[in-house]
Amino acid sequence: MREFIDYYIKFLRYFWENIKEFFRLIGKAFSNVFYHNIVKHFNLLNELSNRFRPLDWVFTILVMTINIAFILFLLIRLIQLLRRYLKFNKMEVTKEKLLDEITLLSQKVVDVTNEKNQILTLKMENLGLYTKKLEKEKKDPKEKIPSRFTKLIEVDEAYDRSPYLVVMDEGDLLSLKELVTRFVNFSASELKLYYEEETIRAFFAGMATSKIIILEGISGTGKTSLPYAMGRFFNNPADIISVQPSWRDRSEMIGYLNEFTKRFNESDFLKALYEATYRDDLNFIVLDELNLARIEYYFAEFLSIMEMPNPSDWQIEVVPSSELGDPLHLINGKILVAPNIWFIGTANKDDSTFTITDKVYDRASVIEMDARIDKIDAPYGESVNMSYDYLDNLFKEAQNNLKISVKTLNDLDKLDEFITAKFKITFGNRILKQIHDFIPVYIASGGDEVGGLDYMVARKILRKFESLNIPFLVDEIKELLIFIQKTFGKNNFKLSTEFLESLLKQI
Repeated sequence: MREFIDYYIKFLRYFWENIKEFFRLIGKAFSNVFYHNIVKHFNLLNELSNRFRPLDWVFTILVMTINIAFILFLLIRLIQLLRRYLKFNKMEVTKEKLLDEITLLSQKVVDVTNEKNQILTLKMENLGLYTKKLEKEKKDPKEKIPSRFTKLIEVDEAYDRSPYLVVMDEGDLLSLKELVTRFVNFSASELKLYYEEETIRAFFAGMATSKIIILEGISGTGKTSLPYAMGRFFNNPADIISVQPSWRDRSEMIGYLNEFTKRFNESDFLKALYEATYRDDLNFIVLDELNLARIEYYFAEFLSIMEMPNPSDWQIEVVPSSELGDPLHLINGKILVAPNIWFIGTANKDDSTFTITDKVYDRASVIEMDARIDKIDAPYGESVNMSYDYLDNLFKEAQNNLKISVKTLNDLDKLDEFITAKFKITFGNRILKQIHDFIPVYIASGGDEVGGLDYMVARKILRKFESLNIPFLVDEIKELLIFIQKTFGKNNFKLSTEFLESLLKQI
């Protein structure tokens, strides 16, 4: 034990001596640069200036002016970068404080609401109102049992408690490429909504990749219109739900049980979710302007359950338990998130919205819509009757038959190694799986392999650069641009190149 103590004391002594030597050398370097060397320069000038001619003096003054200007430029640039870094740090700290305060206030609101409901329940039980109502129903079993779910019972009655089955004719049996072309023609000719095939190709490939699709871009580019047109195209109108800034948890979106009335305050979102359990076609639920509130708060449960590999486990608890009179497809108080549902979120990027976190981006398919498309002359296109199973089989067939080539996978590995080394950013198994799911469907929809990889790299990997301190990584980004051109070709990877060049322009 004594030997170890002697060793550790000597280790600490050497360690602190090294630290002191480190700061001493730094101080000496600054002293040499800003004092001793300057004195030496002036002594040298004083010594040799006696032999200077007029032309020598002109060059001396000119060179000294340039040197002083260069040094001042470096100092000013350093101060600017330091101020920018401090400002960025201050903003991040302020954001974290605000988020903590919002979380605390939200929890207090939930606590107060629960306490209020408990008080109302006690008052109602004391009056004996609810107990008398149940006793009356038991005495008259022929009387229709009232349900706490009005809207969901209406759905049961509308479908007569039987599933809706899609009948496809020969004209509906399309390939993915034909599906893209037919949608573009249908949207333009019937709805006067214009989209490029590239965008629709990415949309269908995104559907094969994730149940959550985020449409980002400036206002007026057709983000909300796209899922609306998809619903019309597949003869099942999309449900458009406007996200409110006040949404803090899932009860704002799904609804909640009113303990006083013993009724469930059902939302349109819950009704759309429930109705999809009766259908075997494609269902789109649109969360319009989803980042007006923090999606990882109100949509957190959906993000988690849809990570489960078995779709039968995608169940959302609506109430703690079932009761007589509850909807048919509400099993043990839970509703199944049917696999034929896609959640489409539209998002504007401005100061009035929250930043979408990596947790959400990594689980979603992201489509950028920043350009308005001019009117196009398109031939007439009909809508399609299509079952979820048929479209899912198209996706699986593409993923089984159109595997990514070995060369492209090797190039992807090289790109991953380069980005990891230079930027300390890497992508995990989730994004790698999405790449393998996305690219084959993208190819089957009329795209090419490198274009599909470019789309995924730009939207899933390079997007993470927005959180980096770009002014300090200019050289690394330029090196990445050169690496991409050498690896994938000068005229390929346009989306990734444009994204990186836009980062450089922001500096």
